[in-house]
Amino acid sequence: EDTGLQLQPLLEGQNYGAAAADGAQCPAVSVPRSSPAMRDCLVVAVLCFGNLINFMDWFIVPGILLDIQKYFGLSDGKTGLLQTVFTLCYMLAAPIFGYLGDRYNRKIILGAGILFWSGVTLGSSFITESYYRIFVLSRGLVGIGTASYSTIAPTIIADLFEEGKRTTVLSIFYIFIPVGSGCGYMLAAGMAKSTGDWHWAFRVTPCMGGLALVLLLLLVPHRIQRRTARHRALSISGTRHRADETPGAPRTAKTTWCQDVGSLAKNCSFVWSSLGLTAMAFVTGALGMWVPLFLYRAQLVQGIVPPCLQESCNSSNSLIFGGITIGTGILGVIAGAEAARRLRKIYNKADPLICATSMFVSALCLYAALLVAQTSILSTFIFIAFGELFLSVNWAVVTDILLYVVTPRRQSTAIALQILLSHLLGDAGSPYLIGAISNALQAQGTPSFQSGFRSIQSSFAICAFVGAFGGAFFLLTSLYIEGDRREAER
Repeated sequence: EDTGLQLQPLLEGQNYGAAAADGAQCPAVSVPRSSPAMRDCLVVAVLCFGNLINFMDWFIVPGILLDIQKYFGLSDGKTGLLQTVFTLCYMLAAPIFGYLGDRYNRKIILGAGILFWSGVTLGSSFITESYYRIFVLSRGLVGIGTASYSTIAPTIIADLFEEGKRTTVLSIFYIFIPVGSGCGYMLAAGMAKSTGDWHWAFRVTPCMGGLALVLLLLLVPHRIQRRTARHRALSISGTRHRADETPGAPRTAKTTWCQDVGSLAKNCSFVWSSLGLTAMAFVTGALGMWVPLFLYRAQLVQGIVPPCLQESCNSSNSLIFGGITIGTGILGVIAGAEAARRLRKIYNKADPLICATSMFVSALCLYAALLVAQTSILSTFIFIAFGELFLSVNWAVVTDILLYVVTPRRQSTAIALQILLSHLLGDAGSPYLIGAISNALQAQGTPSFQSGFRSIQSSFAICAFVGAFGGAFFLLTSLYIEGDRREAER
């Protein structure tokens, strides 16, 4: 509506000039006053629903980890390999989808990704205990399909909203990371408990994926224009620019992927914030995979629960942890976005400093949870909840940092590279690393409930130190963020 109102005087002026030559004045141009706000809200709703399903499917395996471990007869190391293979395929596919998302129709790529991972997830629910390797392969293929969504969906939101609203909308979008993760735990545990067969947990999300695909096809426009606020202002005056052009410059060929990567490597804010996100991913991946099993072993040592010998193992820890993940995720993302919105007005470096503070506090809470696990399960849950709360503060803020220090035509590539780096050095290796260290520690002593608990407790301590390193990376980001932001705007 605003664009139409600003354009009307220009059109009237042009018509008046033409009319002067003919001796008559042309009538005023009628401009439709329909607002695209409702359409944008529907697009965001569909993208949020897809994000919810993505992360539900991501955390189905940790939600029924005891059942899967017993069904296939796996050690801690091989169990952690399931999530590691998923994440490796996810991160390796992300740069490919980033390249495609910057150059081709994003709606088609999103739809194809949803269709692919939904079909593979459904197929994996029929795999028997003799085909563990095929089950591992299926998780890797699901990771490839998921990468298309996580890479491209945030860039659509960035194109729909200006900076002030963008932070709020991104916070809503990223709320569905912890909400989806928690729902994945609860869905998996609930289906395994109600049906007595953990395979049914893999048959719900494909149905939801089909619904998401239908909504995507019906409600999301086929093309969403890539443009910034300056591009909108220039288009009002009759000068049209593509999203990959500098305003006022002549048309040039699109840059290659290697050129985009080289430019991003010189962006210090992007590099250091990506390393901070990598530390976040390392901690989140380890917690998401091993916390229910860690709590189960702590309860075994305290004599609270019996050993898992029946067909379906006790899933109460997964249900509780899923609820904690949902609650702390919602609170954390909202608190982070609101703190960034308020503090950014008075201090330009507020975003990275918020991320740094939350990482340091989260590391302290997680370390405290490890110390009290053998004596108090309730205290362990409380400290884990605070640790997850402060981790969740960063989700929307880190993405918003990327979107204002990177030019629009490189945003999909930047997000893809950030996904690649954060998962390669983060949660791709942390589940397997924690499991492998636990195996090595158990091999040094006599097998017992106590040794099983001590091994996973000691290996978990790595997460607290990695979280502290993440805080340091965000402090380094604050040194460069003002200059990189000005450069991106220029």
